[in-house]
Amino acid sequence: MYVTCLDLEGVLVPEIWIAFAEASGIPALRRTTRDEPDYDKLMHYRMDILRSHGLGLKEIQATIAKIDPMPGAKEFLDALRSFTQVLILSDTFTQFAQPLMEKLGRPTIFCNELLPDETGMITGYRLRCPQTKLTTVKALQSCGFDTIASGDSFNDLAMIRASKAGFLFRAPEKIRQDNPDIPACEEYDDLLALIRGAMA
Repeated sequence: MYVTCLDLEGVLVPEIWIAFAEASGIPALRRTTRDEPDYDKLMHYRMDILRSHGLGLKEIQATIAKIDPMPGAKEFLDALRSFTQVLILSDTFTQFAQPLMEKLGRPTIFCNELLPDETGMITGYRLRCPQTKLTTVKALQSCGFDTIASGDSFNDLAMIRASKAGFLFRAPEKIRQDNPDIPACEEYDDLLALIRGAMA
């Protein structure tokens, strides 16, 4: 039995932090897991910037409400879910993800949780488990599932490499160059074909 594990941002929806960087006019918030492999370092960097500008959860959620899935993403997901179970594994947060899940047809997502204070300022975050994507893939495998994984960032590489098959999707050139053994594609039809092929 197969479970296909997909990253969210950069694969199915635009990068939330980049969208918020543009909406807020703060270019420093464009930094994502495509740029910084150390997630804790990245989150503290983001929280420091938000604090210095007096921005909190409410402002980010207002931006998220205007984000739509990437063109073709819902159709890809619907096609994928017609022949395999799909689990979205993301380092985003429950407070960010729910409106996006509605637009994608409510797929199952495992993600993390922000810790805002009473004013809505983000003071911390709680990971679902250490190395969330890799840990989840290994847990699925321990239950008898074969996993197929796809993502675009540094934090997707471990789950891709641990899976029976894994693919980079719309990954930056640097990540593709550093991982030439991982098949890479840019279009949903190609990713769908790769996943079907891995299951054949």
